[in-house]
Amino acid sequence: MRTIVITGGTDGMGRALARHYLAAGDRVVVIGRDRAKFETLLDAAGSQAMPDSDAVPAEFIAADLSSIADIRRVVEQVRREHERIDALVLAASFIRQRRQLTNEGYEASWVLFFVSKYLFVTGLADRLRAAGRPIVVNTAVPGARADAIDFDDPGMSQGFTFARSNAQQRRANELLGLLATAGDPRLAYVTWGPSGLVRTSFAGEVGPGMKITAAILGTIAGKRPDVAVRPIIDLIDSPAPGRAAYRGTKPATLVRGEHDREDIARLAQMIERDFR
Repeated sequence: MRTIVITGGTDGMGRALARHYLAAGDRVVVIGRDRAKFETLLDAAGSQAMPDSDAVPAEFIAADLSSIADIRRVVEQVRREHERIDALVLAASFIRQRRQLTNEGYEASWVLFFVSKYLFVTGLADRLRAAGRPIVVNTAVPGARADAIDFDDPGMSQGFTFARSNAQQRRANELLGLLATAGDPRLAYVTWGPSGLVRTSFAGEVGPGMKITAAILGTIAGKRPDVAVRPIIDLIDSPAPGRAAYRGTKPATLVRGEHDREDIARLAQMIERDFR
């Protein structure tokens, strides 16, 4: 039985992956905001304890992953309860079109879409190393330009735009793969984005126009989440060590800048200084 940890596992593609791996008989740790959605997921998956074991194949951890305190708590709980992690899927999402500070004083999108992922990947590194064929799937769409990170002001207190914030997060998550695979050459680290629209609940604080447009286009042209995640399932089931990027089933080119190693070192120093 594998152990699959999924952030954002109660909605959209994260939920579809959780259902798949519960049906496959794996132990699935779902991290999300809403226990009621998790209970609905269990009902849909028909999840029960294995008949010949006391192990429960499904576990829910409630958390707000834009909270550093919650992230730390969850990482420690996962470490305490699991000696091995075969797959870590980073799929939590909450779209914010405007800059917003958390109660801890941090820019919420930067924390959710990058800092939380950094803390999960580094905090669970030894649990991933304990697996035979470990993989991290980071649902950060690959392909942002090499200079997308504002190292002087990653919280974008000046000049915040949704486009700049999104590009910065995506680039940082590509670079995170350098750090992760340097620590474990057997690790597969994949930045992955869907090849088109996906029918999801589109959680976030966005204008009505964007929500309506997403709902209409998703209904007309979007893939069901269970269909959209099939490429991720293939990657998890047959992981290839090293960094990779995909849009759907198609490999994407990893952006390689002149200062990639220096840039991930700067990011690591920044996180260790500001968020530990």
